[in-house]
Amino acid sequence: MATDPTISLKIRTALAEYLKRDSATILTTHHLRDDLGLDSMAVIELLYRIEETFDLQIPDQDLLGLTTVGHVVNYVEKRLGKTVSPIPTKKRPRPLESKGKKKS
Repeated sequence: MATDPTISLKIRTALAEYLKRDSATILTTHHLRDDLGLDSMAVIELLYRIEETFDLQIPDQDLLGLTTVGHVVNYVEKRLGKTVSPIPTKKRPRPLESKGKKKS
């Protein structure tokens, strides 16, 4: 699934500010705890910042599924209804069926 680059950038920027590092070094594949070293309190603080940035509330039961930067990005996109979908392909029109008599 494609992501909205604006949402991803805002989330990576919030992480970068918190971690005091360049946002370009933070990838959507990074695990919040294992790769970025966030403890439980840091994850909660980060999610609070995200709630403020995007004006939404993240219910406690949703926290367990937010383990990577990509999970957070996809979650926020879904909540905002801004998931970028692939470009639809044009369907060819069906050929018209003839209404004449059948040939034997």
